[in-house]
Amino acid sequence: MHMMDWNEYRQQVLAGVGDMAKLSADSVRGYVQLGAAGGKTDHLDAKTRELIALACAVTLRCDGCITVHSEQALKLGATREEVAEALGVAIALNAGAALVYSTRALDAFAAAGDI
Repeated sequence: MHMMDWNEYRQQVLAGVGDMAKLSADSVRGYVQLGAAGGKTDHLDAKTRELIALACAVTLRCDGCITVHSEQALKLGATREEVAEALGVAIALNAGAALVYSTRALDAFAAAGDI
């Protein structure tokens, strides 16, 4: 059993993007161009880019990105183990960001004492 029906949700997201394209074609076209730009350099293969996108999607907490990039990673041959490793990077990055922002919170707390 899955947490949600990701395949149905992915179709809903894609339909919503299609609706957005009807309302603001240039915005969606620009988004598609951004996504395609990295593929033109060939420094990273498509599977690696999808694994990075999936890790970023987790960091951004974007379910739509998670479902789209999960499907693409699978289509490009990513294994469950590769996905888990990429997600481990997202976990570490989020923990690191919390650590860095904790120093900022402590600094703000100390500054409040200067009032």
